[in-house]
Amino acid sequence: MKPIMTFEGIYTPVVTPYDDDGNVVWDALEKVIDHLVESGVHGLISGGSTGENYTQTVEERLELAKFTRDKLADRLPLIVGTGTMRTPDSIALAEGGAKLGAAALLVATPPYAVPTERENALNVLTIDRAADLPIMLYNYPGRMGVNMGEEFLDRVGRSRNVCAIKESSGDINRVHLLARDYPHIQMSCGMDDQALEFFAWGARSWVCAGSNFLPHEHVALYRACAVDGDFTKGRRIMSAMMPLMRVLEQGGKFIQCVKHGVEMTGLYAGPPRPPLKALNKDDKRQLEQVIRVLKSTIEDITAGA
Repeated sequence: MKPIMTFEGIYTPVVTPYDDDGNVVWDALEKVIDHLVESGVHGLISGGSTGENYTQTVEERLELAKFTRDKLADRLPLIVGTGTMRTPDSIALAEGGAKLGAAALLVATPPYAVPTERENALNVLTIDRAADLPIMLYNYPGRMGVNMGEEFLDRVGRSRNVCAIKESSGDINRVHLLARDYPHIQMSCGMDDQALEFFAWGARSWVCAGSNFLPHEHVALYRACAVDGDFTKGRRIMSAMMPLMRVLEQGGKFIQCVKHGVEMTGLYAGPPRPPLKALNKDDKRQLEQVIRVLKSTIEDITAGA
């Protein structure tokens, strides 16, 4: 069965710039969108956890999605995240995404509920019926509490709209399972430190928060592996990126690091909404050093050094 949408390349879950009072800074968001388009990423995601969707109402998320769609002006496909605790909220986001012309939906397991495989599959199919758009599933058991297992995949795979899965379990055996047993569901890297392995097993896309501030470097790894099939070059790029991935994942400061990384590019991202707090000076200095070395190293690799 041929998928109704092919996911190819780097998909950036866009940050949401806030002022100190937690209000969206719309002109800053527009600049982030333009920067990503100009930097060569292949699609944007509005309403992902990197955009701090867990701090936003459904109305805010739809407003952000519409703004992003308007500013993209069809330059790149827009994927709308529908992940919420309540199915009616996910349906509202899915219907809103369809109404504003989104290219696809990102559909996650409802957090905290810990649904069975059957319950989780029926939840996805309910969202699917509400919008009738291509779907990228989002498997992140570390946040959601359960895996999208084989019973789940067998059920949702019957829908033509279920095109892909962002796999963020961290379990390399899941990559093997998806590649071997579910080739009709496109596998997208959702675990940054396994990107090389995902590409080696046939993934053609990577949903990566770090591309908010290092789009060229993430595109370089995708091109080396997925386009050119040069895994020797890919290993060198991946090796250069690993220190950043360790910093992003340590101490639960992922969003804060991504936002500071965006500000290092000269764009405004602002602080995260509560309960999160911005990085302290030591954390900023550590991140800045890692990014400087990464950029210099990958520049040398892509220049043929």
